[in-house]
Amino acid sequence: MLSPLRCFSAQTGFVCFERGRMASGTIREARDHVKRMSGVMAAETARSCAEQLARFFPRALPVRIPVQITALRMGQARLRERIVVEYSASEHAIFCCTLPLEFDDRIRVEQNGGGKTAEAAVIAVQYHEGSKAVAVRFLNGSCDWMVQP
Repeated sequence: MLSPLRCFSAQTGFVCFERGRMASGTIREARDHVKRMSGVMAAETARSCAEQLARFFPRALPVRIPVQITALRMGQARLRERIVVEYSASEHAIFCCTLPLEFDDRIRVEQNGGGKTAEAAVIAVQYHEGSKAVAVRFLNGSCDWMVQP
C-alpha cells in the first residue's frame, strides 16, 4: 500500500513527501502529480466509508437494513438518527451516521416498523472524506434479525 502523500504549500509552490522522498515544484506540477496517481486514489475514494471499515470485519456482509439508533449516554438528551445499516453479521453492524458517537458509547438499534431492538457498544469509528462510519458489537449476543432480509 502506498504511504500517504503529504503536500505543504509555499508562497511560490509546494513541497511533497511521499514514500520517504521529497519533491518540490509549482502548484501546476503538484496537480499533475496527483492526476498521475488518480488510478490509486480513485479506487480508494470509490469505497464508501462503511465499506472501508467493513474490511476489518470479514464476517460482515453487505445489507441495507433501515433502523433508528439512539445514543444511550447518561444524563444527556437521547440523540436519535434514522440510518441504514450497510454491513452486518449476527454480532456486529456497520453504518454511517452523524451522531457524536465515540469508542465504547452505548446505543439502541431499533428496526424500522418491526419493533425489534438491540443494544450495542461502539467498537470502531472510521472517518473518511467528511463521513463517519461506526462499527458496533451487540451486547446481548447474536442479533439474528440484523442479518435476515
